[in-house]
Amino acid sequence: MCILFLKFDPRPVSKNAYRLILAANRDEFYNRPSKSADFWDSSNEILSGALVRNFLTMDLDSFSYLKKVSLEGHLYNGFNLIAADLSTTNGDVICYYGNKGESEPIFLNAGIYGLSNSLLDTPWKKLQYGKQLFTEVIKQSEDVAKEDLVQELIKVLNNQDPQLPDPAMEDQGKEHVQPVLTEYAAVCVRCPGYGTRTNTVILTDVEGHVTFTERTMLNADINQWKTSTYQFELQI
Repeated sequence: MCILFLKFDPRPVSKNAYRLILAANRDEFYNRPSKSADFWDSSNEILSGALVRNFLTMDLDSFSYLKKVSLEGHLYNGFNLIAADLSTTNGDVICYYGNKGESEPIFLNAGIYGLSNSLLDTPWKKLQYGKQLFTEVIKQSEDVAKEDLVQELIKVLNNQDPQLPDPAMEDQGKEHVQPVLTEYAAVCVRCPGYGTRTNTVILTDVEGHVTFTERTMLNADINQWKTSTYQFELQI
């Protein structure tokens, strides 16, 4: 039941604006083995949680990579991928592919998007509510310190207000979601042994400076968290 919110503005007018703002939750079993995001080697060229390594290591642009993935999309259970090429000289491109939707990836226009356990911008109530909270925060993004913006976005990601009733979510989850419907219907999921275990916030400003913040649960304990922040410049 992961969730993601994205604001994309490839040509911001203000020098204090952000080309990309991303806020996302990773939901899974607390005891599942997992590593925090980190740079993969001493070159400090790839920073990730090692979930999309093929795109990060292959010499393909985002659309070409997703096009390649789409050719075999029917072979897998449902998944969504968002890939981006951010360049200070060639312009910014973000693409999306969901293997339960259109047969080919699409380019995203400037705007605000939301993604949960369905296709991009499927109007689940929790997604619409979270997108509203996300939008309210980023409206103030040019007027607040970067550290405060990160904390406000993390607050959005940890909102536990259930958005019910939601027939669309109930229909997709069927009998599996009924026992935990209230918990699943919130942006932040909190069930026994399962739920939101990582918050991720990515900010990319007009000059190509990236701030990557990850808040990760420790020891499968919802009261123990570690926050790591990485800052670097985009390569042209």
